[in-house]
Amino acid sequence: MAYPCCCRVFAALLTLFATPAVMRAGDSSSLSQASDASTPKQLKRLSLEQLGNVEVVTGTKEPTEVWNTPAAIYVLTGDDIRRSGVTNLPDALRLVPGVNVARVSGDRNWVVAIRGLGDQYSKYVLVLIDGRSVYRPLFGGVFWTIDNVMLEDIDRIEVIRGPGGTIWGTDAVNGIINIITKSAKDSQGVLASAGGGSVDEDTEDLRYGGTSHGFDFRVDAFGFVRGAEHHQDGQPNYDWSRVGQVGFRSDRVSGRDSVTLQGDAYIGHLGDAQTLSTFTPPATFNSYKSTNVVGGNLLGQWRRDLPNQADLYLQAFWAHDDRTGPNFGETRDTFDVDFLHRTPPTRWQQFTYGVGARWSPSSTQQTIPTDNFIPASETESIYSGFLQEDVKFVPDRLALTLGSKLEHNSYTGFEYEPSGRLLFTPRDDQSLWASISRAVRIPDRVDENIDVDVYLAPVWGEIVGNRNLRAERLVGYEGGYRGLWGKRIYFTAAGFHNVYDDLIAQGAPFLGTATTPPFPPGSLLIGFQYRNGIRGTTDGFEVAPEWQPLSWWRFKAAWSYLHVNLEDVPGFDYPLTLTTLHGSSPNSQVVARSLIDLPGHFEFDQIFRYIGALPAQGVEAYETGDVRFGRHLSPGLDVSVVGQNLLQPHHEEFGISPGPNVGIKRGIYAKLVWTSK
Repeated sequence: MAYPCCCRVFAALLTLFATPAVMRAGDSSSLSQASDASTPKQLKRLSLEQLGNVEVVTGTKEPTEVWNTPAAIYVLTGDDIRRSGVTNLPDALRLVPGVNVARVSGDRNWVVAIRGLGDQYSKYVLVLIDGRSVYRPLFGGVFWTIDNVMLEDIDRIEVIRGPGGTIWGTDAVNGIINIITKSAKDSQGVLASAGGGSVDEDTEDLRYGGTSHGFDFRVDAFGFVRGAEHHQDGQPNYDWSRVGQVGFRSDRVSGRDSVTLQGDAYIGHLGDAQTLSTFTPPATFNSYKSTNVVGGNLLGQWRRDLPNQADLYLQAFWAHDDRTGPNFGETRDTFDVDFLHRTPPTRWQQFTYGVGARWSPSSTQQTIPTDNFIPASETESIYSGFLQEDVKFVPDRLALTLGSKLEHNSYTGFEYEPSGRLLFTPRDDQSLWASISRAVRIPDRVDENIDVDVYLAPVWGEIVGNRNLRAERLVGYEGGYRGLWGKRIYFTAAGFHNVYDDLIAQGAPFLGTATTPPFPPGSLLIGFQYRNGIRGTTDGFEVAPEWQPLSWWRFKAAWSYLHVNLEDVPGFDYPLTLTTLHGSSPNSQVVARSLIDLPGHFEFDQIFRYIGALPAQGVEAYETGDVRFGRHLSPGLDVSVVGQNLLQPHHEEFGISPGPNVGIKRGIYAKLVWTSK
């Protein structure tokens, strides 16, 4: 179905590239004006002088300029994403300093890690979509294929590298990724796009926005079909994805009040591979049945501006997710409410407080007798309170922020997450900051409730959860600098020292005899149980310069370095998890981008990436690159062609079970976008 569509798209694009431009070819300024004329007002390509003035919300839940944010924050704009030519959120995050992204196979499995401890579930990173957490308590992480938005709807992605538990609570350990979509006011009219290629076989996006009875609104729908990657041994091409999503957003600003209501619904069929076992007869086999997903969410936000620069903020959301895979199924509902009050500031201080609650009942279903959760149904709950004081020692120059979140969760009870952040701005275009923060990650249902049996002839292996686990803890020490050097160089740098304790690991095997059904009588059993068993440190830095030598050419680069030094705690001596943590994040990675505006309304963009080796995953260091050609054909009509992973036919990025590792293929992708007021 996808390939004929892909061929039609390519034929149309070849014709369009050969067609003379509707507008007269000119310099980059005329190109920018043409683009602005056909694009709603949004956070587009920023000048270097504007980068530090962008207002972000992830660090404090309140609009704050980047210059005044005492954290390693990076803003990826919607125009950055467009010019990169990516087709999904994880690929876009490769552009952010300090973020390690690896495609395990197709769109089904991704690694998105910040400052180490990489795994397939992004479990040390809190991911938000418009402030709604998409962290999943089942396996403690993010399901990137269905936690999705239409790329054309993204205004910006704010990424904080480092702990953010004081503001966002549990699970904001190594960083926060907040995907912020455009307001309905900034997405008026019609947008339609179609694309296809050798790996991203088919992408379709449709959006309509308007105004009615004082409300701005939009409705959208999108879907994609992604083909399989390179398989080394003739395995079935199981790593395909087919996902569709519809959504809406409505905004209203009336006097002092602003209100947002938005929601999404999705359905998908994802290729999968699992190693499973049966009791009768005792056997182990690889399953290539797909995983089926369906769900939706509804989010409401209200903000009231109070006198003297004070305000109130209230957010609530509900999410429903239903997953059925070859190993098990889960149905979950999540209800969350969050309230914040920022009091009127004085010349020397400002006080902020808030409360929150989350309630998430879930139930699991067996699809094979050897995979189980005990108990089958459970409800996670988190109740929290938050206090923060901003002290201005020298107004507009030196400030100290002190705060803490106190939470009670259904796994480990009470947890506290304090932080102290010092900000020094010697000039309006320079800032230095330092911080000390504590953050925790609470166990998930896999850690506590899993009961999986695997037949390893002639013995049985069993992995069981542990209901006495403690929260994983981090104390992070950070410092950083950002500044504008003249008018052509914007430079940011950050360094960190993270101290971890009570990391959850797979414990040493213990021997026993299975005497009860469904095990065959007298079966020899080797058991494993999760335990708090690892501690240690990680150290590193990120450097990210941006240089604009000419009005029509911009160069961006980032170098990230990481050193991991973890160890088993006394009395815990099983090395499996320790070895995995040491060798699953690259010590060094480099990203370089060149963005060129050419005459004739052409864009020519290049990306180079170097990623260090992952010994624990059997992955060697690799270099690869993407190239994008784009053209504005007329107001409202854009076309682009992207070469993906061009430096080799395929390369590995992360390990997978069942193996062997999957190669990520070289590809070509083309896209046509039409917009109309």
